Amino acid sequence: MPVLVSACLMGVPVRYDGASRPSAHPVLARWRAEGRLRLLCPETEGGLPTPRAPAEIEAGASGADVLVHRARVVDRDGRDVSGAFVLGAERAVRLVRELGIRVAVLKEGSPSCGSSWIADGRFAGVRVEREGVSAAALRAAGVQVFSENQWDEAAMCLADIERAAQSRSTLR
Repeated sequence: MPVLVSACLMGVPVRYDGASRPSAHPVLARWRAEGRLRLLCPETEGGLPTPRAPAEIEAGASGADVLVHRARVVDRDGRDVSGAFVLGAERAVRLVRELGIRVAVLKEGSPSCGSSWIADGRFAGVRVEREGVSAAALRAAGVQVFSENQWDEAAMCLADIERAAQSRSTLR
């Protein structure tokens, strides 16, 4: 079963600042060796360039709010980049549906990929407990979303999903 992983976690330089945040976790290395990884950067999939101005979801809002047009994602220069974030989230959902992906490990803190926290929308470096646009869309599509701080939990979840699928196929 494939796993969706934020491209920046695999060393692809797609972050807003042109950098990456590669992870060397053993679970990631094992999944790579097993050919499970499907990489995606929702922001570049949505058409944003690299590098680009940093962006945050408006104060008090979450990725789910952006998806239903109750909030915006704006960059540091005040430009509304919500459309690119929503398009990237839609493409992420399309990919997981096409490939049958049930688990994703995404970059924490990102306005797209943050699974438990994002910036507060004031460009002050303050964290709030909310999720990004793609994390919200993927969860709504039934994907189990984890951060790069939860590799072991993601691996256990994937193993449980595969065991359940194997058990169902054995019963048929």
